[in-house]
Amino acid sequence: MSEIHKRYKAEGDKIIRTKKICERCGDAVYMAEHPDRQTCGKCGFTQYKRGRKTS
Repeated sequence: MSEIHKRYKAEGDKIIRTKKICERCGDAVYMAEHPDRQTCGKCGFTQYKRGRKTS
């Protein structure tokens, strides 16, 4: 499966983005998924996930 197919999903006649978009950079810049956070590779913006216990 190509990388583009991992970012979008088709439901009927609508296309839905499956990955989160960076709030600072805008469209076409996706956030990387980590176990405890989401990070933008372009600007470095990080959002931490709640409810995750750390060792």
